[in-house]
Amino acid sequence: MSNITTVAAEMAAVSASVASLQGEVGTMGARLTILWLLLGAYMVFFMQCGFALLEAGSVRAKNTINILLKNVLDACLGGIIWWAVGYSFAYGEDGDSPNSFIGGTNFFMKDGDHQLMYDADGNVQGFFAGWLFQWAFAATAATIVSGAVAERCQFGAYLIYTCILTAFIYPVAVHWGWSGEGWLSAFNSKKVELGANGLIDFAGSGIVHMTGGGAALMGAIFLGPRRGRFVGGKVTPMPGHSTVLAALGTFILWFGWYGFNPVSTLAFEYMELAAKVAVTTTLAACAGGATTLAIHVALGNHVDLGPALNGILAGLVSITAPCPVVTPYGAFFIGIIGGFVYYGSSKMLQKMMIDDPLDASPVHFFCGAWGVLSVGFFATNYDTMNAYGAKDGTNDAKGYGVFYGGEGKQLGIQIVGILAFAAWTCGTSALMFGILKAVGMLRVSEQEEAQGLDESHHGGQAYDFSSSEKK
Repeated sequence: MSNITTVAAEMAAVSASVASLQGEVGTMGARLTILWLLLGAYMVFFMQCGFALLEAGSVRAKNTINILLKNVLDACLGGIIWWAVGYSFAYGEDGDSPNSFIGGTNFFMKDGDHQLMYDADGNVQGFFAGWLFQWAFAATAATIVSGAVAERCQFGAYLIYTCILTAFIYPVAVHWGWSGEGWLSAFNSKKVELGANGLIDFAGSGIVHMTGGGAALMGAIFLGPRRGRFVGGKVTPMPGHSTVLAALGTFILWFGWYGFNPVSTLAFEYMELAAKVAVTTTLAACAGGATTLAIHVALGNHVDLGPALNGILAGLVSITAPCPVVTPYGAFFIGIIGGFVYYGSSKMLQKMMIDDPLDASPVHFFCGAWGVLSVGFFATNYDTMNAYGAKDGTNDAKGYGVFYGGEGKQLGIQIVGILAFAAWTCGTSALMFGILKAVGMLRVSEQEEAQGLDESHHGGQAYDFSSSEKK
């Protein structure tokens, strides 16, 4: 009997040790996920540096301070607004009136730090890391707009539109597509209307890029073109002052995209999927850059840097939605088509005499729409199940791309998402910019525009070309 008692005690001790070890492993996994999200947040935030360099290099020297200050305040104001209301409208679930349109809990992080770091059982939570990661995304959406309205937008108007975009327009799109309550969301277990996998927009071709790009398009339309941009129905080139800055900015953005896409797995345990996403992201960027340059040269133009840079960005935006659910060769073709979408939409806007100095709307809005749509064609059954799983417990032919035997249900859902984001973003942005224009707050005067916004708005120049210090 004593031997049995001893064995039982030893087994109990082993069980307790195993349980303790499992708890420690779980805690370590949670902390590694937090580290993974923090790393992604830092990389996506570093994209602000890329945007700053790209936009500064793509405008004329006399507007450099103005465009850089906008980038700085996108981060500063964006952080404050995201803390106050933005994150709550996007992810504030299970409030007094939970709904599929907008969130409504935890404004100003009012629930308290102790509730956010640990759950009721004392397990480590990743709220702060998740908040930071999503703030970096929100700042990216806001920064997209500044390039389209460059060189002729009043600074006060900028402050208004970036606040509204970060506080309301972008968070609503996030709630629709990524929250557990959103009517489009693949993560909404209660939805029954859409079926299949819900909207697949993994890292935000629609949610981030169509939102920023749609607002950029409306801003460019309501502002009108820069003085001298279109003369006699023809386009007058207005090149930026530094191709070096533009090229460096593009490479930094490309680097930051490895935080944007792979880290959108949101958990350290999905590292194999993150590696695959990094590969598809790379191939689409390469294909987009090469394709756009080839189109440019084939149409009789010089071998130029600008088309290649925007083509890289077009490929990156295009692959942001489908990156986990397509094969590497699928990503290659998505990048190629993204190059055509960018180049065609850029020329279309010029024909319509819509002046977008950075081609922000062709890159982000039109290629973002293509990225969302491409899921319905190129998503494979295996990759979709691996990244999302079957939401209804089945593995049928409805939840992946038509090129791989899908019946078109997922393609239909992707089209619904595109139409919804386009209508929401363009509609609300048109209202916002229309009001600013009606009250005379949108565009600077002709004199200020000719002088340059650095001197007329900020009292100086970005570069000191004076000879007063000659020896």
